[in-house]
Amino acid sequence: MSPSSSFLFLFLTISLASSHGFNHPFDPLAPLEITQVQTIVTSYISSSSSFTTNQKVHFHYVGLEEPDKPSINSWLSSPSLSSNLPPRQAFVIIRVGQQTHELKVDLSNNSVVSNMLHNGNGFPTITSEELEIANALPFEYPPFIASMDKRGLNVEEVVCESCTVGWFGEKEKSNRIVKVVCYYLNGTVNLFMRPIEGIIVVVDLDQMKVTGYNDRAIIPIPKAEGTDYRQVKETDGEGERRLFRSSLEEEIIMQQDEPNFSIEGHTVRWENWEFHLAFDMRAGPIISLASIFDPEQDTYRRVLYRGFLSEIFVPYMDLTLEWYFRVFFDAGEYGGGLCTVPLQPLTDCPPDAKFMDGYFTNQDGSFGKTPNVFCVFERDAGNVLWRHTETGIPNRVITEVRKEKTLVVRTVLTLSNYDYIVDWEFKKTGVITVTVGATGLLEVRGTEYTHADQIKEEAYGTLLAENSLGANHDHFLSFYLDLDIDGEANSFVKTKLETKRVTGNWSERKSYWTTVSEAAKTESDARVRVGSGDTQLVFVNPNKKTKIGNNIGYRLVPGSNVGQLLTDDDYPQIRGDFSKYNVWVTPFNKSERYAGGLYVDQSHGEDTLAEWSKRDREIENKDIVLWYTMGFHHVPCQEDFPLMPTLNGVFELRPYNFFEQNPVLNAKN
Repeated sequence: MSPSSSFLFLFLTISLASSHGFNHPFDPLAPLEITQVQTIVTSYISSSSSFTTNQKVHFHYVGLEEPDKPSINSWLSSPSLSSNLPPRQAFVIIRVGQQTHELKVDLSNNSVVSNMLHNGNGFPTITSEELEIANALPFEYPPFIASMDKRGLNVEEVVCESCTVGWFGEKEKSNRIVKVVCYYLNGTVNLFMRPIEGIIVVVDLDQMKVTGYNDRAIIPIPKAEGTDYRQVKETDGEGERRLFRSSLEEEIIMQQDEPNFSIEGHTVRWENWEFHLAFDMRAGPIISLASIFDPEQDTYRRVLYRGFLSEIFVPYMDLTLEWYFRVFFDAGEYGGGLCTVPLQPLTDCPPDAKFMDGYFTNQDGSFGKTPNVFCVFERDAGNVLWRHTETGIPNRVITEVRKEKTLVVRTVLTLSNYDYIVDWEFKKTGVITVTVGATGLLEVRGTEYTHADQIKEEAYGTLLAENSLGANHDHFLSFYLDLDIDGEANSFVKTKLETKRVTGNWSERKSYWTTVSEAAKTESDARVRVGSGDTQLVFVNPNKKTKIGNNIGYRLVPGSNVGQLLTDDDYPQIRGDFSKYNVWVTPFNKSERYAGGLYVDQSHGEDTLAEWSKRDREIENKDIVLWYTMGFHHVPCQEDFPLMPTLNGVFELRPYNFFEQNPVLNAKN
């Protein structure tokens, strides 16, 4: 770059930076900033002796380099001072010459401040462009076309998708490959119900060519009839034909009043809550600095410093040749944020919802946009906030009822066949409820079977329709929750409910239960498999007490949950060992963000939550992070065919002696 062009670039960058509009250190990178990163990185590579001339640069991740906590706290003390903003930096993962580099880019001085070569196992998130090209390669491969002809299939009705290949004990580092599997439309848009079994196409993503092919058997393709899930289906020039008839016409009821919340930049304020909402191309929604107003103390008090969906681990139980490798780490392999989809007004979200867009980086470094990536809305589900009817006072009946409204932040991740509806819900009581609804389409294996009575061996699933086996599988969703309960130094306390026998004759009772509490001192003390419900899990600030002497805290309230059933030495479990426990607690470390590791594709499990936790670091009265894994075992049933009704998982963060009394005692109806 010549001196004159360097000066012009710097001038434009300074001018553009003033219009970026970020006023919060956790704001996601704006489109102009993404463009700035692209320019800085490509210029750095072209001028650096570390890279061969004219090598192509592929951007796999560009996101905010999270400022250090002291910098955030300093800014929070004087947010009106622009000079108090932490340095604006980006964290970038690129592939150049089949090597992976981690860069830190300083946007204020247009420089790459660090460049680290990744030499370990695992590869970065696969880009959307790579998947698109890989999915098209079979149609240029003559043996594949011959296989379609042999089956009598119209190639124009075939759709292919790429699957990550995982790791199964190989000692040598593999090439970056995917296995491409294909489906047949021909009368339906529900491609996942019509798999073309017996064929695997191997594609090398760096060379972008087919490097392996196997056509081992012709297996019946399930029929298209009864698989289409659309309410309206297109016809050939004859308008539209309704497939399903609703008994009621859809009514749109517009709310007359303005919603009772505000969004300023990325800061959301509602009732007694304030938090920051940002989009990340890997994590999707990130909730930061969630704080609740305490009227007694006349101040906002911190609850959650940073929270997001860290990883989604979906191992399938089918061991057949075309299925055994279907073990997905959706956030790390495909990008949770990259797989978010635009929300549909009036259906995904109610009429009064406010929408936000999300920006990500394309493979060439340019920015892309997902419109309506979040919606924020008030929910009035007819629930009761609190109530009491008093009938014990003679000649009087007193009834007091307060209805509940909540604030919801919603996003939807469509990860190939599955859709995950992720809701962060804030309540006036101080409760944060996180709900994940799993819906969409099953992965179905084609089979010769047309009736369950024909199955004599292990089928690895359920016969859902003729020639259609729904594979058994799991969903494990790991949430990163950096709790700062009224301050950074917190402890994790397990309070066990224990049965006691009454000794002696002083009471007519024979037994009772009491509580025994113990603070976890190290990481190994904090691992919990959620089960019987006889243990309360509380995060306390041991340095602060209520007026009557209780440690202030927040309680984790798990919903219905499951644990992993795979053996410890199984390769998918080695990579996804964070699913072994529902609860982990680690000391805060900015580099430990993803339960499955930074480089998940073909990883060997060396850089995961389970591995970090083996250091057994001290966690009592420290800045600690809660990792909560929500789990589903999914044994498919016929009601899941051809499209799965939503199955919800949930957990709560609930105040536990955080307030001096009920914080919504004087709430208005």
